[in-house]
Amino acid sequence: MKKIVSIITVLLVLFILSFITNVNAATLDSINVTVDKETVHPNENVTVNIEFGKELGAYTVDIAYDNNLFEYVSSEGGTHSDNGTRVRLYYYDETVGSNPRTNMSVTFKAKTEIITSNPTDFSITAEGMTNSDGSEDYDDITTPIDKSIIVEPKYVDYDIAINYSGDIVVNEEKDMELVISSTMGKNYEHTRIIAEAKTESSGTVKLLAIDEQNLEHDIIQSGFGSASGDKIGGQNVEKKLNIRGLFDTVGTYSITIKLIDRDNSDNAIATKTFEFEVKETAGENVDNDSNNNEVTDDETTGENNEINNEEQNSNTIPDTLPKTGNTIYFYIIPIILVLVAAYITLKNKE
Repeated sequence: MKKIVSIITVLLVLFILSFITNVNAATLDSINVTVDKETVHPNENVTVNIEFGKELGAYTVDIAYDNNLFEYVSSEGGTHSDNGTRVRLYYYDETVGSNPRTNMSVTFKAKTEIITSNPTDFSITAEGMTNSDGSEDYDDITTPIDKSIIVEPKYVDYDIAINYSGDIVVNEEKDMELVISSTMGKNYEHTRIIAEAKTESSGTVKLLAIDEQNLEHDIIQSGFGSASGDKIGGQNVEKKLNIRGLFDTVGTYSITIKLIDRDNSDNAIATKTFEFEVKETAGENVDNDSNNNEVTDDETTGENNEINNEEQNSNTIPDTLPKTGNTIYFYIIPIILVLVAAYITLKNKE
């Protein structure tokens, strides 16, 4: 009987102690965790802010992070320690009530070498939380509070180019190169290339390409790529595709190339329109330009020749001709001399 009474007494004491503990403990249900960015780029900082909703005199807060994406920068609101995957911030008000805290924060920096999109979380847990004077304890936060963000590079839009040389001649296949590129392209798992053609004439055009199974496709009619789509993305993307253009009528053609996302209702990732001038024979514009250049060269040469001729004429033909042969003075002067002599002779005789 005494043994039974002892057991009941022990159980009663344990129950009372448990009840007292539960009475003294409270749930800190007003805690609020925020991040100042939803998307973080390489070398950018992001800060995790925690508002307790009450004045605390002590706490120990852990923030777990992915060290493949982040590195610790700084903290505010306690003494920190960083083990590489978790930052712990410890605070205790030694004045017991004079310097309580209502918030704390930790800042991280995204690493430089990130080249893809990375969804990730900051996970927050806490323990040892008391009110400002230490008279009330709060329940530990053992189930992590997760804040989700995305760490990704600053993506550059995809560019589309079509390269070829020489003229496009009607009914002759033209070798071309289709290039889709980006210095930092966003990652897509399933993409395809499609094309649309327009012309003022009744002509038709084909853009032909060979796939990995050695099958030929007309991009305008059926697009290009696997049915589910092909992967693209990353740093310095340059996707090249050899194509052949075939135009059946002389005139101007407008062709729009699109890179589409199969996972997003075939929405266009990139779009570009190209104008093609199809000729009857090769070198039409080249001949015209050549003739124009020749005319220009002839005119310039003619002007120079005229200038040179004028210069030569000015050098060889003087303004006044040189005097040659006998003039009238050759006869007058002797006559005058004879008359003067005769006059003098007559005067002497008188």
